[in-house]
Amino acid sequence: MAKPMTKTQLVAALAEEMGSDKKAAAAALDAVTSVITREVSGGGAVTLPGVGKIYCRERPERMVRNPATGEQIKKDADKVVKMTIAKALKDSVNN
Repeated sequence: MAKPMTKTQLVAALAEEMGSDKKAAAAALDAVTSVITREVSGGGAVTLPGVGKIYCRERPERMVRNPATGEQIKKDADKVVKMTIAKALKDSVNN
């Protein structure tokens, strides 16, 4: 598996794709990240066309096992961020 693209590499690729400088690309990336974070943390969802849908899901209180000791403990209800990948992206990876 290839190493994940770093933020610096992503900003450089974004600047090249947009035909602008890295400062504008970094500002655009930060703005998109901020909007997604604000929307998902507020309980909403964001769909990135061609990429997927990012949303928050609530998990109920449940019993979990400590792998080191085997002890069963109760874990409180919490929230987790999930992402459903768009079919277009899945298809492009598998072709």
